[in-house]
Amino acid sequence: MTRNVLWLALGLSLFVQTGCGYRAGGPYRTDVQTVYVDMFGSKEFRRDLEFQLTEAVKKRIGSDTPYRLAPREKADTILTGEVLEVRQAAFAEDFRSRQPRDKQTTLAVRMQWRDLRSGKMLADVPVQLAAVDTLPPAGESDRFAENRVVDAMARQIVARMYEDW
Repeated sequence: MTRNVLWLALGLSLFVQTGCGYRAGGPYRTDVQTVYVDMFGSKEFRRDLEFQLTEAVKKRIGSDTPYRLAPREKADTILTGEVLEVRQAAFAEDFRSRQPRDKQTTLAVRMQWRDLRSGKMLADVPVQLAAVDTLPPAGESDRFAENRVVDAMARQIVARMYEDW
């Protein structure tokens, strides 16, 4: 009987020490308070896409994270990136109008997040992809698709700012 109690106590102490994986405060790093978002570069010929993505990332950081945006000189970290490619694919052509019934817009981005205090790389993603589908017959334009894919990419970039498990 004592042996069973001893094993139960040992098991409970291990369970209490390891926890269940949850913690208060959310999934973001506690050692970072401020972020400087550098203007994204672009290898794409589409105008203003890098500006649009930079602004979308800043808005997402401001609304979805505990981090504050700061000037480079005062920031703990810097987020940089580059638009690598935007691609559109058309699917399911309508035989009467000869127009696609469905389009997919894909955005490829490179991003890095570095701690300016230590020089440590917090995130280094050579290629991050985001894709959205649009329906041209329903009036969804290429500009609408571009806005949606930029927002989807901004969400994914900010999700990369979670603390490592």
